[in-house]
Amino acid sequence: MANPKILEQKQVIIDEITNNVKESTAFIFLENHGLSVDETMELRRMLKESDSELKIYKNTLVNRALKTLDIDLEEHLNGPKVVAFGKDMIEPIKAVSTFIKKHPNLEMKIGIVDGKITELDELNKLATIPSREGLLTMFASGLMGIARDFAICLDLHSKNLEEN
Repeated sequence: MANPKILEQKQVIIDEITNNVKESTAFIFLENHGLSVDETMELRRMLKESDSELKIYKNTLVNRALKTLDIDLEEHLNGPKVVAFGKDMIEPIKAVSTFIKKHPNLEMKIGIVDGKITELDELNKLATIPSREGLLTMFASGLMGIARDFAICLDLHSKNLEEN
């Protein structure tokens, strides 16, 4: 029979994982092929800048937590895994993708994005989307262009009316 204290500690971790998956819009599984401590700290700093986190959990505990949420990723939970997650859907994916370009011993595998299992090709597509601020800037510049064109049109129309 397992020690009740150990079971209680494991349940606390399972509850933490469950809460992290529920509260995060992006929960990404990364395969670690030998990151150094300095590289891991660098990744943690990058994720912290985007209000995201990096955690290392035992695969069995992650699997138990996911089963409570009716998510089956057991076939993907083998080998040394690290999870990155955050409330923003795109930022943790972009941060990890940028980090992986410089450090090939970390590999993005699969994720849970907006409550849905997301394969690697979809994660790579999401990594190319500009940040929220970038998208808002593009939207605002588009609106400014329309307003500018409308102002030019009104100016030309008023000059045309003055001539007639």
